Amino acid sequence: MTTADRFRAAVEARDLGALDDLFSDDVRFYSPVKFTPFEGKPMVLGLFRVLLRTFRDFRYLGDHTGTAQTSAGGTDAPSAVLLFRATAGGKQIHGIDLLHFAADGRIKEFTVMVRPQSAVHALGEAVHAGLVADGLVPAPAEH
Repeated sequence: MTTADRFRAAVEARDLGALDDLFSDDVRFYSPVKFTPFEGKPMVLGLFRVLLRTFRDFRYLGDHTGTAQTSAGGTDAPSAVLLFRATAGGKQIHGIDLLHFAADGRIKEFTVMVRPQSAVHALGEAVHAGLVADGLVPAPAEH
């Protein structure tokens, strides 16, 4: 079973322990709603805890494998694209998870792209609220 297959099974089972084994310690997660990546396994696992609570009716629809250039290093790495559908914040989402793998097979870079724009906005709000609730990011300052 490939890392992509194990990742897909872990997400579908909502198994954070299995995800922990699949990420490199210095994993980077590129979000569709944040310019800079989430970095490091503790932060990315915290983000996944929020995502697994936020998405409804999440399902993978297919996959593609090959190689692609990473964002961080610009080097070619084994990669997989997983296509998904879900609901978040009352909006239907269609998206992809782009996984880049390290030499040891663990996920070193993770990029999510979603559409349509209204779903990106709803997802961003729901995830940010979850990150604040879990203490992973500070609450917005009140004016």
